[in-house]
Amino acid sequence: MENLNDYLPQSISGKRVLVTGGSTGIGRAIVVLLASLGADVLFLGNKAQYLNDALADASRTAKGKVFGFVADVSQESEIERIFKEVDDKLGTLDILINNAATGAGNVTDGVYADWQYVLDTNLLSYLACCAGAIERMAKRQEGHIVNIGSMSAEIREATGSIYVATKAGIQAYSEALRKEVNKQGIKVTLVEPGAVDTDMQQKPTAEKLLKVENLEMLKADDIAVAVLYALSQPKRCDVVEIKVRPHLQLI
Repeated sequence: MENLNDYLPQSISGKRVLVTGGSTGIGRAIVVLLASLGADVLFLGNKAQYLNDALADASRTAKGKVFGFVADVSQESEIERIFKEVDDKLGTLDILINNAATGAGNVTDGVYADWQYVLDTNLLSYLACCAGAIERMAKRQEGHIVNIGSMSAEIREATGSIYVATKAGIQAYSEALRKEVNKQGIKVTLVEPGAVDTDMQQKPTAEKLLKVENLEMLKADDIAVAVLYALSQPKRCDVVEIKVRPHLQLI
């Protein structure tokens, strides 16, 4: 094979990356991995303690620059502030990882304000961040957007219809968005994990670790590596969708 390096992770070095929901779980694993490969990474989370921990974690192995700040993606004014930080810290944007999300149950579990917050966080923020990213990527006719979805878009469990609605929306939006921005040189990848050992899984830590050991649950690092695979492909190659499931999660 000629030009094997075109397929290898060092292609991430020097890329300018924004990660939403980057202070815990899957987002944090993505931040740490991409920074360790030489990307300049700007990430955000909504809790200072977790964000500071993630910043320290990423900085230990980073070969690129790492910036972190607290922001609430459910607010329009915060989206504007996020992209001001992108311009100030990164100059422009090569890669957007839309990952910020909050868990949710059914409509009988909350009130309108609760549903609004979930929709604004899990779905509207993806649209808003894509708009900001596309504005910057289109000027150079290249870029890559990765939307982190969920298996919930497929299985549509009865215990989380609000969450299902947001993840199904992300699935449909990602497919349409790729058609929208393809001619501008911008790639779009949807990643749909199965059960992952993160804070969103409301189970004791020991139970989650046992599920990982028993091949019933993934690690956040598994999803980060899947994202890296999509980002590492040559320009001619679009990884449109990745579904990652624990071996024994038969869905």
